[in-house]
Amino acid sequence: MRRVLIPILTLMCMLLCASSSLAATADKYTINLAVDADPVTLDPHMQLSGATLEYSHTVFDPLLRWTQDMKHEGRLAKKWERLDKLTMRFWLRKGVKFHSGNTFTAKDVAWTVNRLKKSVDFKGIFEPISEVKIIDDYTIDIVTKTPYPLMANTATYIFPMDSLYYTGTDESGQPKDIIKKSGPSFALTHESGTGPFRVTYREHGVKTVYERFAGYWDKASPGNVKKIVLTPIKNNATRVASLLSGDTDFIYPVSPQDFRQVKTNKHTKLVTLPGTRVITFQVNQTRRPEFKDVRVRQAMVYAINNTGIVKKIMKGFGTPAGQQGPKGYLGYDPNLTPRYDLKKAKALMKEAGYEKGFECSMIAPNNRYVNDAKIAEAVANMLAKIGIRVNLKTMPKAQYWDEFDAKVADIQMIGWHADTEDSANFTEYLTMCINTETGYGQYNSGTYCNPRVDELTLACQSETNVAKRTAMLQEIEQILYDEAAFIPLHWQNLAWGAAKGVEIEKIVNVMNFPYVGDLVVK
Repeated sequence: MRRVLIPILTLMCMLLCASSSLAATADKYTINLAVDADPVTLDPHMQLSGATLEYSHTVFDPLLRWTQDMKHEGRLAKKWERLDKLTMRFWLRKGVKFHSGNTFTAKDVAWTVNRLKKSVDFKGIFEPISEVKIIDDYTIDIVTKTPYPLMANTATYIFPMDSLYYTGTDESGQPKDIIKKSGPSFALTHESGTGPFRVTYREHGVKTVYERFAGYWDKASPGNVKKIVLTPIKNNATRVASLLSGDTDFIYPVSPQDFRQVKTNKHTKLVTLPGTRVITFQVNQTRRPEFKDVRVRQAMVYAINNTGIVKKIMKGFGTPAGQQGPKGYLGYDPNLTPRYDLKKAKALMKEAGYEKGFECSMIAPNNRYVNDAKIAEAVANMLAKIGIRVNLKTMPKAQYWDEFDAKVADIQMIGWHADTEDSANFTEYLTMCINTETGYGQYNSGTYCNPRVDELTLACQSETNVAKRTAMLQEIEQILYDEAAFIPLHWQNLAWGAAKGVEIEKIVNVMNFPYVGDLVVK
């Protein structure tokens, strides 16, 4: 056999090229992700926030999760069924491993729910649950104190933790399962989930590195990303610049003023979805006697051009609203549409005896919602057309909430995203009669109160028949609409930017928790 001798320089070149090719392949499946804020902790139960829930979907897995069309799909629960008005049974997946190597079983679900009930931030969501019964290693019954229709929704917040891993004490002698808002804790810096990625590096506020978990249970997932480098970039313009320059591959949120840059760049794309956060103004009937007159409140709603605000100020980044809950929620009624009609607004003011109008105050944040200050200015100008002269004051969100709680102004802006992805959640916090003991109406700065709304809201909390509950929720929305209980503006949309070839279209959702475990890179 004839021997072939390869010159040393040629051999070196071949090795370098092969190494370069392997690096390029590896880099292709590494995603640089930029968001406005990273999670403050690795403990999924310490803080109820968007960043924490995004992290939870990356490192842990819920029993159920929402689809883009607002339906439930099984994750660690492969099947679920209501046994009676108090009990829902979940059948769990077998063969699931935690990042530690421990096996996932029903005891981890029970342990997790009990821990959630102790969390300051999450215990309100889990308050209806009385107990978790372990039927066998892969079957559990979750029992509620009273009939509870939102158990499946609540299951989307159950990200089972590795009970064995988090049991015992850490090096300082502190219990590993302790939940601490401040100060060190084991769960603050350690994780063991069942999710598609594990944390391999973290410097809060600087960078978090996620690497694909080789033992991930979901072999059917299309996701091919091997590594995610998450960098928090608070400034909107800087975040977009990082995408346009190629420094990042996937960013969110994208502000409306940056849409054109992302859409027209040949290397990037913009993906948007209708959101579920409603933006509203509340009018204080206690501070202003004029606002007690339903005709005045109706006139204010008719005077505001919701569609124009979405088109001009939001640049299409919103869906004009006539009610609280968006499409997809049980209470949504397609007949309750925005009702801009300036002529009718003036006629109502005249009928109410306020043809000459009156003066009032308004406050709004200037950095909480998309274009919040500009929206407030537009609304003030629109109300001026029916004689309501508004003294507007805007302020940073850090200052705003204390002022909002104190009800310092006659008109106050508030946006709301339902924790339970359910219409009743809006009513419980925003439009029920204020009750300091129960917490109902906690954010009802308009002091609106209708006993029938309260009666229906409380009744639907225990109504498990979907058709009956839908009718109750829609009756609530109709009453609020007829009585102009608040001024609806729009549901704030969501936007993400990505490099072409990064297929984010199927993994984003209206909760803004991209399922990066299923992310595909071409």
